[in-house]
Amino acid sequence: MMDRGQAYGDGLFETMRAHRGTLPWWDAHWTRLARGCERLAIALPDQAQVRANADALLPDGGDAVLKLLVIRGGGARGYAPPVDAPSNWQLERHPLPAPATGGLRLRWCDTRIAVQPLLAGIKHCNRLEQVLARAECVAADADEGLVRDTDGHVVSATSANVFVFRDGAWSTPPLQRCGVAGTCRAALMAPLRAQEALMDVAAVESADAVFLCNAVRGILPVASLGARSWPSHPAVAAARRVLATLHPGLVPELE
Repeated sequence: MMDRGQAYGDGLFETMRAHRGTLPWWDAHWTRLARGCERLAIALPDQAQVRANADALLPDGGDAVLKLLVIRGGGARGYAPPVDAPSNWQLERHPLPAPATGGLRLRWCDTRIAVQPLLAGIKHCNRLEQVLARAECVAADADEGLVRDTDGHVVSATSANVFVFRDGAWSTPPLQRCGVAGTCRAALMAPLRAQEALMDVAAVESADAVFLCNAVRGILPVASLGARSWPSHPAVAAARRVLATLHPGLVPELE
């Protein structure tokens, strides 16, 4: 019988970048996973056991991507979650993605993200909105896409958070109503003195600089969004240097 992850997306996942056999942001990923398990009332796996399995996947001391999937246990048909069911979890190792070869070319996605505060911030397994938005990017030959919620507020890219630089300061959309609160985003907020701010299309397109970020690829400069283009900006380069001090595997892919 299919598990609840396959049937309903009833689970959570974390995607972590390993550097020389270590997981520099393990604590941040586990904290978000624990928050998601509490929100969805899914049993949190034993951290020591999961970490031991993660370390066992990195015996060569190499660089890689580890994906941790945690699914609510119990295979009975129906939406009602089983009471006190143990969770099922698995870890997978994947190679790092290929480095970017230039600033990203973005598009505005037509697919909107539904507003649901109960699911906001956590990395749950229901990702059909992102699947649809990403398909738009592939069809348009764009590197990535920015998505908005159903009220028109900018949320993020399909698989990254977004930061906007204007008047000498960084800002990023709030994620209390929808979207994933990325670990890379969280790490950058204080050192960049970034503030959360509601954004519309005009706010992004009129910015002095824009970058995307996630825990696997770090900071990726944006070169264009529709008809708007941006040259390399010193504020983005400075932010990438800051990130390199926070995660040794996230050195700039581009100079």
